[in-house]
Amino acid sequence: MDLDAFPDGIIVAGPDERVILVNRRARHMGCMAPEIGMHLHDAMPFDDLHGNHWFTCTQPYGGLTIRKRLSEQSWWAADGREFLIDASLVRDRPAGDVQRVIVTIRTARIRNQRDRQRSDMIATLAHELRSPLTGIKGFTATLLNNWDRFSDEQRRFMLEAVDADTDRLGRLITELLDASRIDAGRLTLRRGPVDIAAVTRHVVPVLADTDGLVLNIDDDIGVIWGDNDRITQVLTNLVENAQRHGDGLSQVDILDSTAEIGAAGVLVRIYDRGDGIAAEDRQRVFSRFWKSGGGAGSGLGLYIVRGIVEQHGGWIHMSDGDHMRGGTVATVWLPVNEPAGLTDDTATVDESAD
Repeated sequence: MDLDAFPDGIIVAGPDERVILVNRRARHMGCMAPEIGMHLHDAMPFDDLHGNHWFTCTQPYGGLTIRKRLSEQSWWAADGREFLIDASLVRDRPAGDVQRVIVTIRTARIRNQRDRQRSDMIATLAHELRSPLTGIKGFTATLLNNWDRFSDEQRRFMLEAVDADTDRLGRLITELLDASRIDAGRLTLRRGPVDIAAVTRHVVPVLADTDGLVLNIDDDIGVIWGDNDRITQVLTNLVENAQRHGDGLSQVDILDSTAEIGAAGVLVRIYDRGDGIAAEDRQRVFSRFWKSGGGAGSGLGLYIVRGIVEQHGGWIHMSDGDHMRGGTVATVWLPVNEPAGLTDDTATVDESAD
């Protein structure tokens, strides 16, 4: 096996505690200069935060005779850099003497970056959850302590505010659960025939101002096979995003994709009236917790949209609108995904069969 092909630094020492193999990565880490024949103590110049040396603390050739591995821990070089080090102990027989110590060394930079991202995510979650909870707590405490001082109209106003904040909190928790399922690859679909034209005609008038809105739906749009609720969620999030960040909808297209992209399915295009999205941000908008502008929500909506679309085998992207309308257009393609073995009659079954 070519040790130089490994991305981590590797040092192998024999039964006499001296180095017998070193890969290229270990030699180029800049914090040590391991050489063949060097004692493992000298080849591993790492300490813990109290100044204790790696070899002295771990005692790879001593300690319990049942040990086969030294678990990964953080150790520091003399220049202050953190490294993650673990080791395998190869014995000549169970509970026998150690014949080889195989040490793996990697930088902690990626782990620290992930830790920072996780901390940022937790801080974002705490902020998003605290905002509606603060409103709920404030109004309920006020009502409990001063109920008789308020009129029925004032009490009703405060209870409506509590109800709205509770709905907001529920939506946020649902989005967080959906995002975690997408991250873990556990987003499940209840597949059945979906009439996207009917879904669009239901969603758009409820969420958007239809004054001046162009609704363009091909006459021959057929059903696709997917999760009706999830596809409704996709359209809802895209329309709400256009309303919130794009100054409203200007046009919605529901088109048969066969002629345009050469693949059977449906193209959905959502045009808004906004100022557009900078080219460098068109992929970032699908990242978790990415926000822009004062009216930003949780930052999870488009992340979830992309996850649902990709789970259906489709794709989504953002682009500039045309020269007449300007703004941004969100384009979604969803394939037919018709299950194998269906007859023409079964393919047109009503959605309620799902």
